[in-house]
Amino acid sequence: NADAYHYACFMGAGAYNHFVPSVVGQMQMREEFYTAYTPYQPEVSQGTLQAMFEYQTMMAELTAMDVVNASHYDGATSIAEAALMAYNVGRGRRKKVLVSPAVNPDYRAVMRTYFQGTDITVTGDEDPANDLEALKKMLDKDTACLVLQTPNFFGELEPAQDLADVVHAAGALLVVHVDPHSLGLFTPPGQYGADIVTAEGQALGNALNFGGPYLGIFAANKKYVRKMPGRLVGQTVDTKGRRGFVLTLSTREQHIRREKATSNICTNTGLVALGAAIYLAAMGKQGIKRVAELSYHKAHYAARQIDALAGYSLLTDRPFFKEFVIQCPQSVAEINRALLKRQIIGGYDLSQRYPDRRNQMLVAVTEMNTRQQIDDFVAALKEVA
Repeated sequence: NADAYHYACFMGAGAYNHFVPSVVGQMQMREEFYTAYTPYQPEVSQGTLQAMFEYQTMMAELTAMDVVNASHYDGATSIAEAALMAYNVGRGRRKKVLVSPAVNPDYRAVMRTYFQGTDITVTGDEDPANDLEALKKMLDKDTACLVLQTPNFFGELEPAQDLADVVHAAGALLVVHVDPHSLGLFTPPGQYGADIVTAEGQALGNALNFGGPYLGIFAANKKYVRKMPGRLVGQTVDTKGRRGFVLTLSTREQHIRREKATSNICTNTGLVALGAAIYLAAMGKQGIKRVAELSYHKAHYAARQIDALAGYSLLTDRPFFKEFVIQCPQSVAEINRALLKRQIIGGYDLSQRYPDRRNQMLVAVTEMNTRQQIDDFVAALKEVA
């Protein structure tokens, strides 16, 4: 088997090979934690609930948002639930969801699956050339939200700092999907007016795991808390004044409201969320920042080296984080087959989802890639060409 432990991995596109401290797995396997569920009986589950509360607190600090739920299935579920929440905030009067074509195509597919058979329309991504300026012009009285991803699917940072005012002027909500590690370097969306923030939390203490289970991060402005999906853990005191943790605002949820609930999701990936909490606690603020810095600088080093190769070129002039697109002299599938023989997992073949991006490779570089691995990757690309 080719895996990210024995092969140099430059594949990303939504799932990333980041360092996982050994303490994460050790703590997750403790018998009192080893379940995917948030408990129905809080009085006998204080440890689990406190861990979820700490997860929510740290994630709120990372995103600069008010409220974070106890997790969703993955990033795709979170972003779809965010669009549904925006629709519910507008009481169903606004039926259009504007989404950037630079949002992960799998996330957009899940969003459309969610809204099949409803009166909600997902639009804005039909033309790959639609940037944020084009999407601004599509805002109208029927728009429930504008959904963007930064860094986007191609690794580029979106100029979203002044976007919230324009979106709010149209009466819509701003939904921003982020890479959690990028917040160690760049302004968190809560500071530039995002109403809902989502993320794929796989990179926070979770291995690649053949694609799952992953972690859906979901944060929102507190004024919309009663429209939020998923479970919320709150802190309170009992009749004797002792601190305790409970599932709060449960009347939003399916096990109580049934068909009137804010979401059909009743469970979550609590064990993976616990892993993210342990990861954040173990790494600390400086650790998260260091991972972001290493990923950023190594990605830019790799991009410069590849751009200097004959037949290859870097296809972005915008700021990027840890992923970038390169134009290759031949098909990416052929290049990746040759790289595998050299124990290198190459980048994502963009032509699989974007027919107009023939011979284009999406390359991901993290703190796990050594300089020697990057140099070997560049040398292999040169040899293959």
